[in-house]
Amino acid sequence: MPKGSEELTQARKDEIINACAQLYETKNFKDVTLKDIGAKTSFTRTLIYYYFHTKEEIFLALLQREYELWIQDLDKIERSHDHMSADRFADELAHSLERRSRLLKLMSMNHYDMEANSRMENLVSFKVSYGNSIKAVTRCLEKFFPEMTADERQGFIYAFFPFMFGIYPYTVVTEKQREALEQSHTNYVFLSIYEITKAMALKLLPKGLIEKLNAT
Repeated sequence: MPKGSEELTQARKDEIINACAQLYETKNFKDVTLKDIGAKTSFTRTLIYYYFHTKEEIFLALLQREYELWIQDLDKIERSHDHMSADRFADELAHSLERRSRLLKLMSMNHYDMEANSRMENLVSFKVSYGNSIKAVTRCLEKFFPEMTADERQGFIYAFFPFMFGIYPYTVVTEKQREALEQSHTNYVFLSIYEITKAMALKLLPKGLIEKLNAT
């Protein structure tokens, strides 16, 4: 392999992923095309196909990058504190996701399509990052709440990660959706990403543990 080819390959992939991210700011998943992505890069569509075989593979790579950025946030939380109350941990966890709205948006939309239409090697690479995010949250629980049993930690993970898929559509509501809710007289409570995440994290920590920690 020629010298520098790995770096060049990664740089080109990053340029494609960055173009996808920019388009995703103003377009829906279904409206973003490979032609659109190519127009925002210095590559032809043929060259894009060399790195990503489908649009879904590009979005999966973007989702993987968002998970890796979140893992960095989680690792910083773990390193920056020796001790943490339940309320402080829930606060930090909520802020970490508040900064990752693109992650939450990608999780909530076309997740199945991204995985189904990606090659196995790309899917495995993504799953490694996903698994590492679970490990990062688990490490925080082990460090800050050593009283939690293994089953309690696993229960937190089993509930919190599926919950994340619903955060974005519940907290980001369009004007059309808001009007429909009002006309249907739906008793909908509008919460921010931070508010709903912190509330859920506190609910998932064992009640007895929260009472003990908050009393200290």
